[in-house]
Amino acid sequence: MSTLFRKVWESVLTRSSSNSNSNSSANSIDQFEQMLMYIQTASAGEFDRIPLDIFIQILKILGPKESAKMSVVCKSWKFIVSDNRLWIHFLQNQHDAWDSTFFAETHLRSGPLRMFPNSVPDLSFMSIYGQRAQVPGAIIIDGGSGYCKFGWSKYDAPSGRSATFLEFGNIESPMHSRLRHFFSTIYTRMQVKTSTQPIIVSIPICHYDDTESDKAARGQLKDAIHSTLFDMNVPAVCAVNQAVLALFAAKKVSGIVVNIGFHQTSIVPILHGKVMHQVGVEVVGIGALKLTGFLKEKMQQKNIYFGSLYTVRALKENLCYVALDYEAELSKDTNASFQVVSEGWFTLSEERFKTGEILFQPRIAGMRAMGLHNAVALCMEHCQDAELMADDSWYKTVVLAGGSACLPGLAERLEKEVCGLLPSCMSNGIRVLPPPRGVDSAWFGAKLIGNLSTFPTSWCVMKKQFRHRSTIVSLIIIVKMLHFLLDLKFNDIVKTSMRSSCWVQIHECS
Repeated sequence: MSTLFRKVWESVLTRSSSNSNSNSSANSIDQFEQMLMYIQTASAGEFDRIPLDIFIQILKILGPKESAKMSVVCKSWKFIVSDNRLWIHFLQNQHDAWDSTFFAETHLRSGPLRMFPNSVPDLSFMSIYGQRAQVPGAIIIDGGSGYCKFGWSKYDAPSGRSATFLEFGNIESPMHSRLRHFFSTIYTRMQVKTSTQPIIVSIPICHYDDTESDKAARGQLKDAIHSTLFDMNVPAVCAVNQAVLALFAAKKVSGIVVNIGFHQTSIVPILHGKVMHQVGVEVVGIGALKLTGFLKEKMQQKNIYFGSLYTVRALKENLCYVALDYEAELSKDTNASFQVVSEGWFTLSEERFKTGEILFQPRIAGMRAMGLHNAVALCMEHCQDAELMADDSWYKTVVLAGGSACLPGLAERLEKEVCGLLPSCMSNGIRVLPPPRGVDSAWFGAKLIGNLSTFPTSWCVMKKQFRHRSTIVSLIIIVKMLHFLLDLKFNDIVKTSMRSSCWVQIHECS
């Protein structure tokens, strides 16, 4: 510990040498020995004379480990060392982006049931720093509608991709066996044992309505995921809706997520991290496959030869965009070229912006469907009519998600069109944000959860909890069935009694 003190004291002398050069090395040693005499008291000794800002700079030079050690010296040092500014500095210099870390720790650390964006708790970032360093991390599986991304929450990006579990294996096989086959394949590819790490699974957006059948279907899918993973000895499972994770990646807990999936586009209202099915999830029957198919047809009409659909998709991702003013764009020279590996160079013109235009004008592709802007405006009107909060700003942030949502110009065009459809009282304050992390937005939302200082306890379901809950649900179902059977039996007795009474009356009359 004395080495640590000497190190700090030398830093102080270096700082103060510009103001006073009269201190000799012998005096420095004497002052250091005097400082050691104060460590048993509540005072910080000679360090009391150092301005707090300079002391914080010294601690920044020493680093987090040495700073944490100094908190045990005395009460004054403990107070100074626990200053949030210091530990925010350490967090800012970590691998993860600081703004995302701050959002996660202030809005998500309490778990999915207690997310209130206007009430930021009083947190000690010194303890948060230490807790985050001890978090084991998680395996993340983002099951999209087209394909799935998987990897470690401690990594910067997904480590691999595969077919999504909704399409994986034999579609005729039971859900449980399909899920087991899917998860087993992912674990094998990642070369990790199922019993070692918690897992975060993003659930694709499906079963949109608030009907009893759709509620049951959503619950059945979630229970099937939990049951399959716990049967594989996974210690803890966190299953979260894909749209919610994309919203978290944008550092929001409330808003509307526009997810352009493989087959269709979903407009999902979310309040405090919960999908508002009672408000209504709008669905547009245009997805990434339709956009790629439209570009393919346009290329065939111009006799542009291509080897596979992969080539068309590569051209869509690298050349296509959404025009802010479609009519004005028609009169411009929009030729551009792109080289596809092993295929050569391709040049596209007006099909570059016509492909994305079918999201707003489906009739161009011969489809009878609602335009994307109409669906978003309708969802906002439903949110306002529902009056879920006194402040209506919660639904005015629109976050795009999905691979095709990365088309340049889409966010600006959608914001312009939606504001043009709604009255000024509603359109004021509307913001449309591009995918915060591109095609991997939902994966990064899961990464925020997996690296939380409170993970996995605040977000995951443990095997014991799931079994206990399943037992309670089974008992409730049994009780309901017994009630039903008893009611049925009682009705039969009443009917039999009534028939007997009638027979007696008839017999007496005869």
